[in-house]
Amino acid sequence: MTTTTALRPEAALCTDWTRAEIAALFDLPFPELLFRAAEVHRAHHAADEVQLCTLCSIKTGGCPEDCGYCSQSASAESDVKAEKLMDVQAVLAAAAEAKAAGSQRFCMGAAWRSPKERDMDKVVAMVEGVKAMGLETCMTLGMLDAPQAQRLAAAGLDYYNHNIDTSPENYANVITTRCFEDRLETLSNVREAGISVCCGGIVGMGETRGDRVGFVHALATLPRHPESVPVNALVPVKGTVLGDMLADTPLARIDDIEFVRTVAVARITMPMSMVRLSAGRESMSAATQALCFMAGANSIFTGDKLLTAGNAGDDADAALFARLGLKPMEGAEPMRVAAE
Repeated sequence: MTTTTALRPEAALCTDWTRAEIAALFDLPFPELLFRAAEVHRAHHAADEVQLCTLCSIKTGGCPEDCGYCSQSASAESDVKAEKLMDVQAVLAAAAEAKAAGSQRFCMGAAWRSPKERDMDKVVAMVEGVKAMGLETCMTLGMLDAPQAQRLAAAGLDYYNHNIDTSPENYANVITTRCFEDRLETLSNVREAGISVCCGGIVGMGETRGDRVGFVHALATLPRHPESVPVNALVPVKGTVLGDMLADTPLARIDDIEFVRTVAVARITMPMSMVRLSAGRESMSAATQALCFMAGANSIFTGDKLLTAGNAGDDADAALFARLGLKPMEGAEPMRVAAE
């Protein structure tokens, strides 16, 4: 007879999860884990709604960081060339297209270690312009100091994305140009400024189950859970450290069931957060995506492209939603409603 682990009362917003508890969740029989995750999801979210988000690369390539997964790193031998920061009007045009396609949130990403002061006026104008369209705004610009976070908050930025990427123990195996604590400092600056946090990471980088436990634990024990938790599956890109290291090995793609397990555990431990299927979704079957939605994922990036990687596309997503009986989310996220 299989021994199972009791859920915490009412799947509450607990920030004192232990690694042992999270490991026990990962170890549950797969049907039991999905059942528990679905129960938690339905307690806090509409089961048939998925938030649509669009990601726009406002400054591509040339990043001085050495993230082993990223084709935009200056140290990567990829085909991605360094480009200048996009013109504000071009970004607003892309945002208008995203809204017309049904997106609720427009996310803007720049390949920087951190934004330079000379770029902040344009960045602020982008936030203000997208916000004026009635879209939620999100940015990922690298590390932020407190004054930069406060300036973005004053412009009306809704979310700031800054992923922890992996477990604290595995972090130095992926990135050497900054440390895990640097990530936490930016998250603290964002929180202090009153901006909602979007923070997740990448699985399938050759990490262990223990690293996935540590990754979820680091997020679920933050002083406040991230309002959005993107879960990415590594897209191995030729010319990147991890892409070349994992090429033609069994580790080049995370097992679908293990990926769904990660989504389910994220949902249980962070019950009110939006859990987003991010990079790697374009290579997932409809059945795998359906399992992720059953496990509590309720946000996706839509459109044909993420920052530099391909994506499923609006038409494919609409067809999948029709098959699954899902609809785009229109209301506000539970954590933000609860905070008002």
